[in-house]
Amino acid sequence: MIANTHPLYISPEDYLEGERISPVKHEYRSGQVYAMTGAKNPHVIIAGNVASLLHVHLSSTPCIVLTADTKVRLLEANCYYYPDVVVTCDERDITSIEDFILYPMLVVEVLSASTAAFDRGGKFADYRTLPTLQEYVLINQSHRQVECFRCQDGAWTAQTYGEGEMVNFISVDFQGPIAAFYQKVPGLSASGL
Repeated sequence: MIANTHPLYISPEDYLEGERISPVKHEYRSGQVYAMTGAKNPHVIIAGNVASLLHVHLSSTPCIVLTADTKVRLLEANCYYYPDVVVTCDERDITSIEDFILYPMLVVEVLSASTAAFDRGGKFADYRTLPTLQEYVLINQSHRQVECFRCQDGAWTAQTYGEGEMVNFISVDFQGPIAAFYQKVPGLSASGL
């Protein structure tokens, strides 16, 4: 996100109205609107790989996999975010014709240098206000590393996966090799930073 240099409170209703006609996507956080920058190819490829893997895995379930053009509304935190990949199995989302969902169970963000701190901090804190969220996943785009934060019985735990490991998304009963997330990603380093 890029900070708005003119801090003026914008209502959620005004944000949605403006967002529906804007040529640029914006995220909304407690009355402030932030323009989203374009992503580089590795980011887009990783998000596409994850969405494809999850789509195939969930094809025989009622769950849907949505990508970066769908917002998640966080009522308690008063936010709208565009996650890279999100899964919902809630009928209220599945049958909705809105341009946002309310009941995700899995949110995946591909980290960028400019957004990593916020994705780990403020955005994760906001997402934790969602009672339906079971897993929040951060995927590094410069080396093979996937961090899964899971909510079980109200407590969040973390598990990190690296080179050669199988990644497990418990929320949707998915397991797959980390290499599949990074298939065809150019410029990927063999080791961590």
